[in-house]
Order: sequence, then C-alpha cells, then structure tokens
Amino acid sequence: MSRAWWREPFRMFQTNLREVDAGLDVERVLDYLEEFGANAWLISVGGILSNYPTDLDFQTRNPHLADRPSGDLVGDAVAAARRRGVRVLARMDFSKIDHRRAEEHPEWCFVSPSGESQVYNALTSVCPSGDYYQVKLFEVIGEVLDRYEIDGFFLNWMSFNEVDYSRRYWGVCQCLACARRFGDELPEGPGSPGYGRWRTFARDTLEDLNARIRAEIARRRPQAALILGEHADIVFHEANNAVGRPLWHHRTSEHVSAAKSYRPEVPVLVNSVGFVDMPYRMAGEEPYHFAQYLLQAISRGAIPSTYIMGTPDDSPYECLEIAGEITRFHRDHAGLYRDLVSEAGTLLVRPEGESAEFQGLYLALLERHIPFDVLPVDKLPVSDLSRYRTIVLPDLGPLACPGVLDAYAESGGTVLATGSSGFDVDRPQLACLPAARRLASWESEESVRSLHLRGERGMVPVIGAFHVIEPAAHAQTGLYALSRARYGPPEKCHGHHETGHPGWLSTSYGRGRGVLMPWTVGRGYRESGLSAHRDLFADRAGPGLQTSLPEQVEIVPARSGEVKVIHLLNRSGDADQRFRRPVPIVPSWLELPRPGGWRAYALRAGRELEIDDGRVRLPEIDLYEVIALADCHTSIHDLLTFTSDK
Repeated sequence: MSRAWWREPFRMFQTNLREVDAGLDVERVLDYLEEFGANAWLISVGGILSNYPTDLDFQTRNPHLADRPSGDLVGDAVAAARRRGVRVLARMDFSKIDHRRAEEHPEWCFVSPSGESQVYNALTSVCPSGDYYQVKLFEVIGEVLDRYEIDGFFLNWMSFNEVDYSRRYWGVCQCLACARRFGDELPEGPGSPGYGRWRTFARDTLEDLNARIRAEIARRRPQAALILGEHADIVFHEANNAVGRPLWHHRTSEHVSAAKSYRPEVPVLVNSVGFVDMPYRMAGEEPYHFAQYLLQAISRGAIPSTYIMGTPDDSPYECLEIAGEITRFHRDHAGLYRDLVSEAGTLLVRPEGESAEFQGLYLALLERHIPFDVLPVDKLPVSDLSRYRTIVLPDLGPLACPGVLDAYAESGGTVLATGSSGFDVDRPQLACLPAARRLASWESEESVRSLHLRGERGMVPVIGAFHVIEPAAHAQTGLYALSRARYGPPEKCHGHHETGHPGWLSTSYGRGRGVLMPWTVGRGYRESGLSAHRDLFADRAGPGLQTSLPEQVEIVPARSGEVKVIHLLNRSGDADQRFRRPVPIVPSWLELPRPGGWRAYALRAGRELEIDDGRVRLPEIDLYEVIALADCHTSIHDLLTFTSDK
C-alpha cells in the first residue's frame, strides 16, 4: 500500500496573496515555483476573502476576481498545477469577518473584558468558541472540497486573539460562547485568578476543533492533508524574525526536533518567512538569516517551505536566491530525506516557556559536538526514551512523571538534572537522583552574588540559583561551593572558604546512573559565556564526537535506511541579533561511528571523501555540507542513486 503523499519529501512555496493579486498569472507563478525547486503551492483560498466564487452568504468574494476571465483564481491554479504535477494546498483564515457579518452575528465575535469588539483594519475578530469556527468553518471547507481537488489545508491564526497584529494585548475573550463552555468566571488576563485553567480550556478547545477538522477532511478527501498543530497530518512551524524580539539562533532546529522526537513518523513543515516582520512585509530577510531557517529544517528532517507576500514578481526578496539553492538541494537529494531519523544519543528536555538554563545547555551540547534531540517536558510520559543514553533535565522544578525517568535510569540510562529539577519542596522526586534532601535554596541575585564553585580549571561563578543538597548515601560528590564573601571594595574581598556543599553529585541506579548539578550551570553559560560552565556540564553529558571541526560547526547525525547522513552547518555567521555570511571552515576530519567498512561522499562538494584510520577527511565547508556514509561495498553510483531517488 502506497504512503500518503505528504509522508514523502516535498517542498512548498507560499504566496500569501493580497486581494489585488486575484488576477495573477498562474502559469508564470508555477514556472517560478518549479525553477525554485518547489512541488507544492500554498495559495490563499478562503476565510477572510474567497479567491473563488463562493456561494456562501457569510463569505466575502474577492472583488478583484473580476480581473480573471474565469472569475476563479483557485480553479485556474488547481487546473494548471495538476497539469504539471504540482500539489495545491489551501490557506484559510477564519480569524476575522467583515463589519456587515459582525453586525449580523455578534455571537460569533471576540468580546474583550471591557466589552469591546476587536476590530483591525475594518475586520472583526471572531472567537473559536462561537459558531463561525464551530459550524460555519466546516461549510467553507466542504464547499472547497466539493469544487476542487485540493491536496491539503492550512488554517492560519487559529487562536483566541488575546493579541492583535499590532501586538496590542486585548485580554481573554468574554463572549457568551466562552462563558458557557468555560463554566466559571472568565479571567481577564494573565494576572487574573483562573488564567492557567483558561489556558488549558483554550488549548483543549482548539485541539478538539483541529481534530474535528482533520476528521472531516479525511472523510471527504482522504488524500488531502491538514497542516496545523501537533495532532494534524503535518505539524506546522513558522520560522520568522520580529523587530524587537531577541533572536534565538537555534529556534527552528529546536522546534523541529521537539516535534520529531515526540512523533518521528509525522512530517514537520517549516514555513520560512521571506520578509523581516509583519509590519515590514515588503522588506526581504537577510539571505544568510533566511538560509538558516531552511538548513536547520532539512538537517532535522523537516519539509522546507518558503513564504512570500503577493507573487514572486511583487516580492523580489534578495533571500530567495539562496532559498532556491537549498530547496533544489533538497529536491535533488529527496531519497536522502525520505525517512530521515536522528541518531542523537542525548535528549534535552524543554521546559514550558523561555528558559536561559535550557538555552545555555543547548549551546553547550552543540558546541561540544554532543548530538542531541529536544523533547517538550509534557511529552516525557508518551515518548520512546529507550533510544537515548542520557536525558538532561534543565532546571525543571517538580516533575509530573518521576516514575518514567526512574525506570529509564534503572534500565541503563543516565539522568542528568540541573538546578531544581526533580525536587518538590525539599524532597527529591526521583529515586535515581543522588540526593537525600534539599536543605536550602539560594535563588535571588543577591543570594548567589559572590558565590563560587571550585572547578577543575579554577573558580566558577554561580549565576541564577544554587541549591544546598544533602547527598544520598554512597553518592559521589565534588565541585564544592565556597562561602560567599564581600566583593567590594577590593581591600575587603577575602573570606571565600570551602563549605562542603557539592555542585555535582552522582550515583549508580539499577543499570544506569543519576547525576545532579544543583545549580543553574546552563544559565551561567548563557549569560556569561564562560567556557568553564559549558565544559563542566558537557563533560558529564558527553562524550561528544571526535573531530577537528571548530565549535562553530553544528554536527547533526541521522540515518536514512542503511545510509548514515551527517549535516554539517557552518554557524560562524551567528552574530548578535543577526546571521551573517559564515567564514569558510578549512578542511578537517571527523571520526566515524566505527572503524573500517565505510564509503563517504560529500554531496555539496560532489566528490568521494578519503577515509584514513577511521577518520573521514572533510572538504572545506562554506554554508553547509552533507556527508552520506554507506557500507564500503556500496558503489558510488548506488549511493548517489539512493540519495536522489529510491
């Protein structure tokens, strides 16, 4: 039985159309897409504006459809794409309606805590609890499915509209549908009692709606996919920039890994935004910034997608040239990206919300060439942990599933916890942790100021938090804290005496091990950049890959069938709040997983690589390189045939 089309590697291009684009030349756009390397087109179909002649009274026909002889942009696009073998996916946005329909159906609309409707550019926001989402949305999807052979759907802005396009915070919706469904007094915002419970309600409402949409599409057209949240056919991630938002250079890799570690078999689509920010939609992204979206996506096994405003003629972003190069590389090596599976042996658990501890440990693993995957903390109980040698818990506090981690350690894995991970007040939740109890916690800036640990390479500052732990019986300990002392004026800066409070504890547990670093070593690295923080953690999380590559090269090992695939991403262009053109990395070497029996080919350089004494000699790396490793009995012809098309 053949697999669904979306489980094969594909490449998408999104034209986010304005109403004035209804007269576009579909053949010209498809020429561009095919040259770009894409074989799927995400086009604006319905919702706020219908780019087809809808018969539904609550939908608004695009008046510019009159510019087309057929009067039907969607019909023309689907027909032309079918002739070329390009798939068409429908972008829908049900978040807003026009003034007339908002007046006729106030029960559909968002209501702020002050009783206001949320109006933006003459459009009124609707609420997912109301019947526009719960009932009318299905009528629109049904009309589209009745008329066109659509290959998939993407639903934009599926949310409760707490924030508008201008990033103004409006609060929690107070409409009657929300009040009825919530069953209690609705909070007004994050500072209100019950906001956490409302967040759960909002998430559950959207997940239920998503599940119903997926079921309806599958019933009406099984060969069409839904691109949406984590329970859709294709998981969606938008890679974007934003003015005023601190740049986390690894956001795309992190999100793809988090989704693939949870459900490896489900495709993840990274829709990479070609412009700088929503208010600056006509300004193209910096090329090497945009390149990182696509490279981080494909290296982790995701589907690359490029997103522009209007048509390619109207949005000649400079970044599209490099985007096309990477997209065509994915096209030309589609076989390599079929069933690409990570071979990382370390799992870094991601907390809810932003975390300097998580980001610092992420950087430490990456720079020390310790391959790792990311998994959201709430997915620990429902994920296969057996494929990992080490699980890292970055200052997570109390855990909802301590038994899962104890069983993992007992069966032979290592649990490495930092900060407050696995503690509920003073008692450890995890039996595998080498701690009897927590005696005290220093968590304010003032309480850890001047606190140092005696490391192998000298004194290391504690930044963030330190927990005083009574070791469990038979625990190994080290990295002891020195007592806090004055740090100014210089004449009084003395009195740092060893306390006996360990900054590192370890013990055997079953066939595995528990390691505790009861301080925020990752935050220390994120905020100070001291390699001492990085190395103290990485030495306990390793071993890393043996290589002469510098720390600026990210190594992402995976496999596709019997072929090992190693992406080498040159991150020397990572800079403060930007990506610049990376500096070429001189030829280096990488030790292979096992000595002997390999054949290696550099796909970008286009040549076979020499292997000497268990090490593959790498070519110069500019932006990235991809190494394919196969059994030495595999011919180069067979290897290249595999990578291009099975």
